Parts: sequence; C-alpha cells; structure tokens
Amino acid sequence: MRSFLSLSFLIALLAGEGSYAAPLAGLTGRSISTDMFSTLQLMEQYAAASYCSPNYDETPNTEVTCPAGNCPLVQAASTNTLVEFENSLKTDVTGFVAVDHTNSITVVSFRGSASIKNWIANLDMTQITTDICKGCKVHQGFWDSWTEARDGVLNAIKSAAASNPSYKIVVVGHSLGGAISALAAAELRKSGCDVALYTFGSPRVGNGAFSDFVSSQSGGNYRITHYNDIVPRVPTLVQGYVHITPEYYINKPNFKAVAVSDIKEYKTNTIFGGNNAWVVTDILAHTWYFNSIAQCYINSLLPKRDLDVEVVERF
Repeated sequence: MRSFLSLSFLIALLAGEGSYAAPLAGLTGRSISTDMFSTLQLMEQYAAASYCSPNYDETPNTEVTCPAGNCPLVQAASTNTLVEFENSLKTDVTGFVAVDHTNSITVVSFRGSASIKNWIANLDMTQITTDICKGCKVHQGFWDSWTEARDGVLNAIKSAAASNPSYKIVVVGHSLGGAISALAAAELRKSGCDVALYTFGSPRVGNGAFSDFVSSQSGGNYRITHYNDIVPRVPTLVQGYVHITPEYYINKPNFKAVAVSDIKEYKTNTIFGGNNAWVVTDILAHTWYFNSIAQCYINSLLPKRDLDVEVVERF
C-alpha cells in the first residue's frame, strides 16, 4: 500500500493536480459503435497481458495468458508469442509480439511502469529531436525505451508479415507502455506497415509536430482515457507536450463495468471534454480500463495469501 500511495503522490506532484472534483461542463463527444467497443475491449486485454510474466519472460512460442484472469478474450483466441522481452539495460522496456490467428492480427504489446528503471525513464522528460518527422521532438525516456526494443520488434513484425501477410498489425500499451506504443507505431508506419495504435492511459509523448504527424498517419489511432485518470495529464502542456488524437473517453467511475454508451470520441484535443475536462484527478482511475488492467503486476506485489482478484479490485 505504501508504494502505491507513493506512486500516487509522485504523479500528483508532476501534474500539479488534486482529486475528487467534477469535470468542467462542455463537449459531449461522439458515440462509438458496438463493433468498436468490442475491439477496444480486446485491445485493452492485450495491454493487460503485457503485465503478466508468462508473456514477457523470454520464452517465446507460447500462448498469451493472464494468470490474474483479466484477459479472457485473449485467452479464448489462438495465440502464439514470437518475441518476449524484459530487463533491457537502460530502461527495462518490457512486452511481447504475438500472432492472433482467431482475430487475424499481429500484436505488439508494451508493459507500463513496473520497475525502478521504468520510473527513471518516465522522469527523463527532456524533449529530444528525432527523425520521425520534421520538427518532431519526443520525451527522452520514452524514446530510449522504444529504441532498446526496436530491433527485436521490427524483426518480429517482418517475420510475422511474411508468414501472415493479411494480418493487421496492432500496437497496444497502458501508461508508459502506451507512450512507447505511439513511438513504435509511428516508426512502423514510416517503414511502410499498416498499423493501428491503441493506448490506454498514455501520458503525452511529444511536441505539437509529433502529435500532428502521428495523428495524421493512416492505420488508426485510438487513445483511450478513463474518467479522471491523472496520467494522461503529464507531461504538461506547459512543458511543450501535446496529445495525439482522437481521444476515446470512458466516462465511468472506477471499478464499474463499462458499457458502449460510456465511451465518447473526441476528434481534437480540448479542455471542455474527455479526460482533460476534469479539474482534478485520481490515480485509481489509471488502474481501471474495462477491468483492472495491471492486475498481474498488482498481484506480484501482494503477499501470497492475498492473491484473490476480487479482493484486489476492491483495493
């Protein structure tokens, strides 16, 4: 509990915000279809799977699984990991590349923050120039994380495309994993791949030039936020960071089942709708995207006798 509260306090300091206040009145957003809702559920579960050690322990050619029980849609599919990675030298970038024969997709999934190295990367907020696009500047720590995984991911995608050329490539991630996913998708698209990007509770990744470039790329961008989640509010606009668009906002309190009517699409960044409309924020909202997205990681922090999913969700 102490480590969790420390994390909350740190993020709150970075954002300069508090908690427990209603959002500003404003835009209502556009409703989504039931098909999109189903897709977002599946992609959230692939992001959740990146927190589960069987999927990143460097033993590929295994099914994607979630011991915490929070990725049933993924486990019902015919899956196979191609590459699993963890504990990189500088940033501990962690995740996997897998093929899903049931849904005809190749999935790249990056884990969110779960180690000291991850947090060092999070806090390295200096903007650096990249060759992604003219004028593109991105978060140093997020960029370092992506570049440590890049060669392995690109090789796996190349192999998967050769074996299953009709499969759609999707890149997913929660929190830090969402930020890395945005960089991965941008570069994969530049290399000629058709890539859909799904992020959950992602922080801002780069400057306006980067945001405009990624937002205009083909393949599909789905930046999902939940309620008054604090993480999408950092790094701040004052620091020169701008979100990619569009945003898909889940307007449902923590630990409640999400319905299709709870999600609205916002085509542009606005302070009058979506996550940005909240005056103050809450770290617990960051842990709940359709379900307890980081449950495998949370379970790893608890005493063995407490490894009950329902108990943890109430936490």
